[in-house]
Amino acid sequence: MTLLQGRELADAFDRSAAAYDRLVGANPGYHAHLRLAARRLGLPAGGAGSRVLDLGCGTGASTAALLRAAPQARITAVDASAGMLERARAKHWPPEVTFVHSSVETLAETGVTGPFDAAFAAYLVRNTADPDAVLAAVHGLLRPGGRLAVHEYALTGAPVHRAVWSTVCWGVVIPLGAAGPGGARLYRHLWRSVLGFDTAPALRDRLQRAGFDEVRIAPVTGWQRGIVHTFTAQRPAAAE
Repeated sequence: MTLLQGRELADAFDRSAAAYDRLVGANPGYHAHLRLAARRLGLPAGGAGSRVLDLGCGTGASTAALLRAAPQARITAVDASAGMLERARAKHWPPEVTFVHSSVETLAETGVTGPFDAAFAAYLVRNTADPDAVLAAVHGLLRPGGRLAVHEYALTGAPVHRAVWSTVCWGVVIPLGAAGPGGARLYRHLWRSVLGFDTAPALRDRLQRAGFDEVRIAPVTGWQRGIVHTFTAQRPAAAE
């Protein structure tokens, strides 16, 4: 199976947007894990005075998680799928939240520029055509000392976790996705993209190669333990 990329992937998300919240809501721990990842970003004082970039915001679940962790932050939430953004914008948000239709690669063309104090990328890096270029771009958008949290399907590499992931996908996720308006194609992509993506140690190393330091890996609970991890890192502070 060929993985979806670029416009083709955005179109698949567009077609699945109407049922996306219902499907991810059926995943035990999905929203709790996003909130945990947002707290791991470690924004002080409720985010007061902070500019935060929410990359791949989808229908706004990651944005809501950021607001819970940092209710005083100014959040710029971006996504390449117009359909997902339409769902996000239809929800109630404070004026400090702004939604932008853009891929990470075209942020400057849509007027999104740094420096940001923090960036949050939930389930995004794996879905980009060039993860190294994307992480380098995020590094450039952060101020020195700025924080990054990447919350991602990145398996440990153990056979048991690969088996659990495939069992859940083919037993639950893909059949549920097939019943929705977008069909099963996006969710077959999800299954295959995780198996072909970095292990957790490999993604840690990729972040370090992109120039981030203090890279840490933290697991989640439930059936996704060993399957989903939060990676926290920072752009090195400027030399004194």
